[in-house]
Amino acid sequence: MKITILGCFSATPHSNKNPTAQLLEMRGHHFLIDCGEGTQVQIRKAKAKFSEIKHIFISHLHGDHFFGLAGLISSFRLLGREAPLHVYGPKGIKEAITLLLKLGNSWTNYPLHFHELTATSSEVIFEDEKLWVKTIPLNHRVYTNGFLFVEKEKPRKLNPQAVEALEIDKSQYHNIKEGKDATNASGERISNKRLTLDPDPPKKYAYCSDTAYHPSIIPIIERATVLYHESTFLDSHIELAAKTKHSTAKQAASIAQQAHVGTLILGHYSSRYKNLEDFVTEASSVFKNVQLGEDGKVFSF
Repeated sequence: MKITILGCFSATPHSNKNPTAQLLEMRGHHFLIDCGEGTQVQIRKAKAKFSEIKHIFISHLHGDHFFGLAGLISSFRLLGREAPLHVYGPKGIKEAITLLLKLGNSWTNYPLHFHELTATSSEVIFEDEKLWVKTIPLNHRVYTNGFLFVEKEKPRKLNPQAVEALEIDKSQYHNIKEGKDATNASGERISNKRLTLDPDPPKKYAYCSDTAYHPSIIPIIERATVLYHESTFLDSHIELAAKTKHSTAKQAASIAQQAHVGTLILGHYSSRYKNLEDFVTEASSVFKNVQLGEDGKVFSF
């Protein structure tokens, strides 16, 4: 699982501060999560391939989270894209994007599918044989969802030492990987469990931006491998957090601690703060495994 932070600052862009967007690589997928202004430039800086992005998840319809989407969709067209693109986001996103494309006479020549979200409880919005994605209802000034990406359990792995010691012919390796038992040279049936190793535990990535402190999400994100949680403010401005329905670094850490997640990544910082290390210091007083999200930073788990 690889997370590339394309932008993690709130409100207006600056020369070195980009609004929210992330790339998540997970089980062969390349998911784009949110798409603030300038996202396609950040994708190029990250040397990611536009063609690999087939699913885009938009948390809410505030500009710093989706104003880059129309431009990206238009660029896909100019680059000759043919593969379908799926966009998941709040009701209204189809109208907003298609109006811009219509007025600019730049409608796509590839299939563009919008999946508009209205549910106020968590729901599965994407699933294939490798993973599934469900919404995390958040508490913001407009209808907002976070997203939980969960790997399905992987197949058991072939144990090279075991198959050699038990004299299993290589012709049976494929069936063993498929979960079947095998027969050795003496005709003895060997159970699959003796010939394989446990797979790596499934990984879970929880993305939560933007939201006020909202403990209701804890059962949904419990024991996530990684939690990205907005931390717009420090605790000294907790009254602003409540007023704008954002969170402080300490509140994000409290969510991480209560949900028993593995790692907390902070982001969505207000530009009023000059020293981002203050966010780590504050959050670490509640939850120890804290990472600072920064534009262009890559996390691998």
